[in-house]
Amino acid sequence: MSTLQAAPTEEPALTTQAELARKCLYYMVMMRQMEDRIERKLYRQGKIVGGVYVGRGQEAIPVGTALHSRPDDVMFPSHRDMALFLIRGVPAGQIFAQYMGREGGLTRGRDGNMHMGDLSRNIVAIISALAATVPVAAGAAMALKYLGRKGAAAFSYFGDGATSRGDWHEGVNLATVQKAPVLFVCNNNRYAYSTPLNLQMACANVADRGPAYNMPAEIVDGNDVLAVHSATERALAHVRGGNGPYLLECKTFRMTGHSAHDAAHYVPPSLFEEWGKLDPIVRLEARMLGQEWADQGEIDALHARIRDEIDEAVAWAERSPLPDPATLLDGVYESQ
Repeated sequence: MSTLQAAPTEEPALTTQAELARKCLYYMVMMRQMEDRIERKLYRQGKIVGGVYVGRGQEAIPVGTALHSRPDDVMFPSHRDMALFLIRGVPAGQIFAQYMGREGGLTRGRDGNMHMGDLSRNIVAIISALAATVPVAAGAAMALKYLGRKGAAAFSYFGDGATSRGDWHEGVNLATVQKAPVLFVCNNNRYAYSTPLNLQMACANVADRGPAYNMPAEIVDGNDVLAVHSATERALAHVRGGNGPYLLECKTFRMTGHSAHDAAHYVPPSLFEEWGKLDPIVRLEARMLGQEWADQGEIDALHARIRDEIDEAVAWAERSPLPDPATLLDGVYESQ
């Protein structure tokens, strides 16, 4: 695993709840606005290469967890964890260029949408069958352990549906037997594409599967970013302490279809109404106002600043050229 790299930057320590809340709000709003621009504008303008899958309503999970990541941690995001890329230092313009299939994207135009990674920042590219990332994350965590990277961990993200696949169970079993330092993060949004939770698993919670592997598991409100952040701190104390993996089940809801082309007619409208009242961004803003961590003017200014940042990032991505066909075979290896 000599490709495991140290990320170039590390988030500074946060000293107050107010400071943490402001940072969380920035990344959640940035993710929400970027995905809205991608799905509701660029995709409909025909500027996106491939499909679009967003994490609307789930922003608290990648933010609350990834803010705890260290430079030598290895990240395995799912297709609804865009904020993780931002927290690890990937510029917004490069993400937009990725979705547009431009040279400036992380795959230099070789792939579109969220199939991206950056080993220089220890982000492993997304595998579409999310359960298939779990054995890979277990292997990366074992490599960190063998290399003597004390305290370093792998962060493995997946949905509730992934936990019903065989490769998920194989990967978790391997990680627990080897006491591999993995934080398993389940984005339980109640639907595996169009299959509701009760039709794809008999247990009430994904966390119920942890004890079968002698793995501690915790359920957390996935729409409360500060709760996610606090639960992640507890989980990582276990993982970084050499005690093996930990399963964090974040209860949330997918406030959209599976992808941009899915109208989600199979979801009862009452669920959208119920979970819409639990929007993680609205909840955090209300708490910040109630605790006097910020006033409305500061929150409005943050939203405006992010809109400007996104305008600049989109403009940068659109100036980035399409890949030169002459470079088609660059980075392609042939075994003899």
